Amino acid sequence: MKKITLIVFLLAAAAQFAVTQFAFAITPFTITDIRVEGLERLEAGTVFNYLPLKVGDEVNDEETRLSIKELFKTGFFKEVSLGQDGTVLVVTVVERPSIASITFKGNDKLKDDALKQGLEQAGMVEGRIFNSANLERVEQEIKNSYLSMGRYSATVQATIEELDQNRVAITMNINEGRVARIKKINIIGAETVSVKKIKDEMQLKEKRGLRLFSRRDQYSKQKLEADIESIRSYYLNRGYHEFELVSSNVEISPNKQNIFIGIVINEGALYTFGETVIEGVDQEQAAQLQTLITIESGKPFSRQVVSQSRVALTGDFVDAGFAFVEVRSTFESDAVAKVVDTIFSIIPKQRVYVRRIDISGNVFTRDEVIRRELRQFEGAWYSASAIRRSKGRLSRLGIFASVQIETPPVAGTTDQVDMKVIVSERDTGSILVSAGYSDEDGPLFGVEFTQRNLLGTGRHLSVKVNDSDAVDSATIAYTNPYHTPDGISRGFSLTTSKVDADEVDTASYILNTSAVGVLYKIPIAETNTVNLGLSFERLELDKPSGTPASFAKLIDAHPKSDNLVASAGLSKDTRDDFFFPTRGATRSISLEASLPGSDLEYYKFNVQGAYYQPLGDRFTIKGSLGLGYGDGYGNSKDATDDLPFFKNYFVGGARSVRGYNARSLGPREAPANTAKPDNLTPIKACADAIAGKIPDDAMITTTDGTKTILFTPVQAATLAAACEPIGGSTRVLASVEALFPAFGADSNDKRLGLFVDGGMVYESTADIDLGELRYTAGVFFNWYSAIGPFSISYGVPLNEESGDDKEKLQISIGAVFR
Repeated sequence: MKKITLIVFLLAAAAQFAVTQFAFAITPFTITDIRVEGLERLEAGTVFNYLPLKVGDEVNDEETRLSIKELFKTGFFKEVSLGQDGTVLVVTVVERPSIASITFKGNDKLKDDALKQGLEQAGMVEGRIFNSANLERVEQEIKNSYLSMGRYSATVQATIEELDQNRVAITMNINEGRVARIKKINIIGAETVSVKKIKDEMQLKEKRGLRLFSRRDQYSKQKLEADIESIRSYYLNRGYHEFELVSSNVEISPNKQNIFIGIVINEGALYTFGETVIEGVDQEQAAQLQTLITIESGKPFSRQVVSQSRVALTGDFVDAGFAFVEVRSTFESDAVAKVVDTIFSIIPKQRVYVRRIDISGNVFTRDEVIRRELRQFEGAWYSASAIRRSKGRLSRLGIFASVQIETPPVAGTTDQVDMKVIVSERDTGSILVSAGYSDEDGPLFGVEFTQRNLLGTGRHLSVKVNDSDAVDSATIAYTNPYHTPDGISRGFSLTTSKVDADEVDTASYILNTSAVGVLYKIPIAETNTVNLGLSFERLELDKPSGTPASFAKLIDAHPKSDNLVASAGLSKDTRDDFFFPTRGATRSISLEASLPGSDLEYYKFNVQGAYYQPLGDRFTIKGSLGLGYGDGYGNSKDATDDLPFFKNYFVGGARSVRGYNARSLGPREAPANTAKPDNLTPIKACADAIAGKIPDDAMITTTDGTKTILFTPVQAATLAAACEPIGGSTRVLASVEALFPAFGADSNDKRLGLFVDGGMVYESTADIDLGELRYTAGVFFNWYSAIGPFSISYGVPLNEESGDDKEKLQISIGAVFR
């Protein structure tokens, strides 16, 4: 040890002697000029800029040392010396080389672009000065990146090749190694809870032969910390009030391929809830607050239940204006009785009101459009629930891509906050000349002007002219969502259309419609609306060849009709977004009916609902149900005994049961001139012909009515081929979807999902047999693109029957999502 100390002392003394000798090698003088020698790429001005000494300065030993130090600090030079030529200061330097190129070898998991970005942050860029110290840091950073991926055997070695003109080429030689897998997880101390159950609570799993495509057996420090917290929560939520984590450790095998995790716990005894006490308020208020607490005496102790009660108490005070209330929970346990008493201490602090509401981000939308949706007001007591409702209402307008609300305290006060509403506007207006495709209507061509935020007022205007195989239409619609200051909406619509059903493989008919209508939406609660509408429609029906007999009966009775149609409904919408909701629900009940005295008298009753439940931050489960029923009455009942056929429900296609052709499911009927057995109704005849169930002894009367003959197999095949869907008066639809961000990225204009659909329509005389429902399962992608909605789905029928018309791949462009 004495020898080592002596050597270090001698080296330090030698270095000090060298510097001193160098410093005193220059006789003090006043600088008349400065000359720089040894530069290759740098300009002399660069040296002058960093050199502390200037012309006219006096050189001495201290100034010399400082100058050399400052030039070295630039990182530009590997050698610096100062000399004297009379009264001229001579600065002699040797430049560090510049980086000519940087290449990577052996990397696959980390791409070149990602590695170069890391090098840039460290100053290692082609053309810059090479610094070996920076290179060592880069090597370690790259290795750390692989360590975070569980590649503990990865190595990074840089090689430097010297080039001409004082340049170097750097090659990063990378051996990524293999991902280390968790070989064993040891849980020590588990007595009443099985080790298997504890491991089920963990994200990290042990390596298994069948876990080839899973990463759950790859170690991550963050995942282990999360797993430890999951184990802690599991015990603390099931009565183990004294649970503690004793220790945790991670070991790696010598070959750095296997990870061994050890977790030592102490379960402790089971405890139950005892008394619950509320402190910080008077007895009367404490009694009222007890109704918010979900703790039940005698039930197993649970930190989660305590947390829920604390959140409820906090929310009650926050909604009353105590924005900064503190609710603390403490526990007093009886180790003998194994009972835990819970004490909630409430510190209300100062009651807070909203001083001012500031709105930003609305370049096009008027402030009043935003302010009329707010449920938190200026000068009112702060309310967290009112702010949440305000954000929800703004999001449901469909004119904002995002809505954020912040409530910063007002500087210098303890009882005031400002509310900042920050919106990002969505493109709500478009003039679109479009060509698209819908699986239901075939090719679509149209000209459309749509503005959901007309002149920034929040009003809606739409002018559409569309042409497809099935429908030619023109529509003008205008809606003022605030026709009255209290939020009653009024809309007008004018429509003309021609429907040729034969073009979309349904039973043939032609319908020309002209209609004008008005619709009021009356809010009766925060999310509840009553809808009242009235329209006049003029209809003209025609029957081309191939029209079924049931359709022809109504067309003959009412080739032209004038109808006054009323509608009424009740809806509730709690979704958090108009286009791509992640939570909330929609529910509606509606009735559409032509009024007595109309040429066609009918009614339709519909019930629909959809529920969105988030699972974590990125996934959502959606469940939906739709029921519909319609019938005729009065003169329509006399003419058809049913709902007018053009008001029938249909099932199949991208907006009902994906995986089946549009409108293809349910009752079918052949043209009136198609031969069928005498003893079968047209719908029953089609069903039996398609299923191959027409008996060999079926009879048919000849067209002249003179005799009855056998119905031949050829006629049965002809009948089956001629049958077309006619819809029905009753519809049942159901769907379950798993929704998640498209391509793993958060987005407000696209979404991926898995689905299971079910549905069927029934004729008026048939019983509702849920066993006839058709089910499909598949995957879909929705995108609200710049040219309009785009949807693609792939569905596989799960219980198809003979004659069902399948269409697994379905694409829609310019058609609204389901």
